[in-house]
Amino acid sequence: MPKKAPSPKSPRNNPAAASLLASSHSPHLRPGQRIGVAVSGGADSVALLHLLLELRDKLGLVLSVVHLNHKLRGRASDADEKFVAKLAAKHGLPFFVAREDVSAKAKRERVNLEDAARRARYAFFDGLVSEGQLERIAVAHTADDQAETVIAHILRGTGLAGLAGIHPETGAVFRPLLKIRRADLRAYLRSRRQPWREDATNRDTKRTRARIRLDLLPLLEKNFQPAVVAHLCQLAEFAREDDAWLQSSAELRLFLNAREDQGAWRISLCDLVAPHPQPDETKNPDALWSRRAPEAMSKRMIRLLVKKVKPRSGQLSSLHVDAVLRLACQADSGRSLQLPGGVEVRRERAALTFRSLPQTSSAKSRSVPKPYSHAVDLLSGRAEVRLLEQSCALRLTVIDWPPQGGETSLTGAFLDRAKIRLPLVLRNWRQGDRMQPLGHQKRHRLSRLLNEAGISRWEKVSWPVLTSGGEIAWTRGLPVAAEFVPGSSTRAGVVITEDSLSPR
Repeated sequence: MPKKAPSPKSPRNNPAAASLLASSHSPHLRPGQRIGVAVSGGADSVALLHLLLELRDKLGLVLSVVHLNHKLRGRASDADEKFVAKLAAKHGLPFFVAREDVSAKAKRERVNLEDAARRARYAFFDGLVSEGQLERIAVAHTADDQAETVIAHILRGTGLAGLAGIHPETGAVFRPLLKIRRADLRAYLRSRRQPWREDATNRDTKRTRARIRLDLLPLLEKNFQPAVVAHLCQLAEFAREDDAWLQSSAELRLFLNAREDQGAWRISLCDLVAPHPQPDETKNPDALWSRRAPEAMSKRMIRLLVKKVKPRSGQLSSLHVDAVLRLACQADSGRSLQLPGGVEVRRERAALTFRSLPQTSSAKSRSVPKPYSHAVDLLSGRAEVRLLEQSCALRLTVIDWPPQGGETSLTGAFLDRAKIRLPLVLRNWRQGDRMQPLGHQKRHRLSRLLNEAGISRWEKVSWPVLTSGGEIAWTRGLPVAAEFVPGSSTRAGVVITEDSLSPR
C-alpha cells in the first residue's frame, strides 16, 4: 500500500507554516496582537489566512480579515468581496471591508492603475491601524513576487534601493511569506481542498509584471538557472542590508554637518562631497571636484536633504541628483536649480542650501518676504525694533563719546549722533540701494557688497538697512557708512546692537 501523506494541519509538515512559526519570535508576531490578514481572494492571501489560522493558538494571535474592493473588474470584483466575506464568516473572524473606484483615483492622481491600487490599499490599512482597530496587517507577498519586483526594477533602471525589492516590514505592514514559493502555497490549498479566486488581469501579458511572471522567469528557470527566484530573493536581502547601513551613515553625516534655518537646510560643499578637505580647498571649493568623497554617500545625503524640505510628491531621479552634484562642484555661487516636488537648491559660495518652494503656477508668482519699514525715534536716547523677518531685535542707544569707562565693553556698530538726520528708518534692502562703507573710496551697489560678504539672494531680500535722511548709514554685516563714522569732534554716539528673538 502507498504511504499515507502527512497531515497538512501540522505546521511541522508544512514548509510555509514552519517558516511562519520560525518568525514567531520576531516583532511581526507577538501573543495578543490584533492582526489583520489582507485577503484579496487570490491563492496567496487565502493561503496566508489558513496558515495563520493554523498557528493562531500556538502564537496567541487575534485575527481579522481585511479586504479592499478596487472596483476594477465589475461583477468579478464584487464576487471577490463576497468570497472573502464568506471565508471570514466561516472561521468566525471580524471582516473589515472598504470600496474605492481605483480607476477614477488613477486618473485623478495621474498615476497608473497598479500604483493607484497600491496607494488605496495601504491608505486603508493605515486607517485601520491609526483608528486602533488593528495593530498589524499581514500581506501575502511571496518569493515569486520578490523576484518579479527585483527584475522589474532592474529592467526599469534602479540602484541599491530598487534591488532591495519588497521589504519584509513597512510600518504596520509585514510580509511573512517572502521566502515561500507561490507554487507551494497552491499545493497547500489543494491539499486542504480550499478554493480561491483567480484574477484574470494577472494573465494579461500587456502588463510588464505579467510578462515577467509568465514568460521571463519561466525562461530563466528552464534555460539558465533553476534557482533564479531564490537567488533574486537573496540579492534583495543583501541589498537591503547594505542599503540600510549606507542610509544610516548618510543620516549620521547630515545630523553632524547639515543645519536647518527657518525651514531651509544648508550644508557645506566640503561636508557634502569631500569629508576631509585640505586647507586650501576650503577657500577654493571648485578644487573639490578633483578629489571627491564616494558618490554613493553624497547622493544619499542629497536625497535625504530633498526629502526634508519637499512639500509635495515628485520623483527624484538619478539625473536630478547628478545635477545637484554638478551644482556643488562646478557651478558659480548664486546658481540654482529646481527639483520635482517643489524644491530649490542654491549654490551659495562654499555651501548648498535646500528649501521648498510654494506651489504656484509660475516662477513669477513665488512668494517673497514682505517688505518692512520702521521709523526709529531716539528722543528718549534708546529705541528697539523687533524684526520678526530676521528673528532678531535691533537696539539703538545714544551714548557719550568717547565711551565712558562703564561703556567701554560695548560692542556693535557706532555712528555719530550729530550726523544723523531725520527721518531715521530701519527697513529691508531694496533694489538700487548704494552706500560707501568705511574703508571704501566710493559708493557701491549694496547688492554687490552683500554678495561679497556672503549674503545669499534669499537672505538679502529681508536684510536690515538703517537710513538717515534717505541715505544708508548702516547695514548689518558691513562697516558703518563713511559719512556717519564718529570722529574727533564727536560728542555723542549711537551704538547698534542685536539680540536673537526667543521662539515662542
